[in-house]
Amino acid sequence: MDYSKLNIVLFQPEIPHNTGAVGRTCVGLGAKLWLVRPMGFQITDRNLKRAGLDYWQFLDWEIVENWNALREKLPQWDRYFFFTKKAVKCYQTINYRSGDVLVYGCETQGFPDSFHEMYADQLVRIPIRPQVRSLNLSVSVGISAFEAMRQIGFEEN
Repeated sequence: MDYSKLNIVLFQPEIPHNTGAVGRTCVGLGAKLWLVRPMGFQITDRNLKRAGLDYWQFLDWEIVENWNALREKLPQWDRYFFFTKKAVKCYQTINYRSGDVLVYGCETQGFPDSFHEMYADQLVRIPIRPQVRSLNLSVSVGISAFEAMRQIGFEEN
């Protein structure tokens, strides 16, 4: 199966402008965006389109009905990395490879507790000062996805 150089997964995203901004980042990187339902908005939401500007037409993206549907489409389970403030491992310590799957939880809830248990060895974090509860979703994707692509090899075409 042909996997994207990098796969960005938003697990049950709730805020349309965050998803729009992530879509724009994916276009800039040549990454594929995966959206896992349920979502807190419709894909036609004007805030989504405003944040993605006119880049959305160039985005390689797909919506899946649930987590299991995503796992069927992207079966390289050992190459999933879950970004969460509950992780110990820093995102910069990962040796990223083509086809990797970077997964981000929903803006208000993060990941279900079961994910923290099932994928404990694949949890990674972006270090921040304790005064900040968390980074914005689109900022987190930008930081980590650009590091992954720096390692994999960025192509400007």
